[in-house]
Amino acid sequence: MLLQPKRTKYKKTRKGRLPKLEYKANKLNFGTFGLKALESGCISARQIEAARQAINRKIKRNGRVWVRIFPNLPITSKPIEVRMGKGKGAVSHWVSRVGGGAMLFEIEGISEKLAKSALHTGAAKLPIKTLIIT
Repeated sequence: MLLQPKRTKYKKTRKGRLPKLEYKANKLNFGTFGLKALESGCISARQIEAARQAINRKIKRNGRVWVRIFPNLPITSKPIEVRMGKGKGAVSHWVSRVGGGAMLFEIEGISEKLAKSALHTGAAKLPIKTLIIT
């Protein structure tokens, strides 16, 4: 099941700007190991889910995994071969705006070697540069 908001005030929103750096969610809050974004970018709900599944498979469902980002920005697109105009397209997918330094995933309850291996595998599924934090 992909992440998306249950309901929003408005169905479609403007994309806005990416945050340069993250100042609030840039430290470990829950786990002992974390995956931190080194650059800003948009991460789709599918990419978050793929990374989460990869991490869970590596740790064989031991320990606990926290996903610290949530895709709350709707991205719209018009169908292929449709002329310009006639309004904004339908919502195609949801993304999360991530600033540099934002904590993406956290793990607790497994060995350091296994945690680093799992986070490395999860990082491969993401479109931005990341760093493993202890």
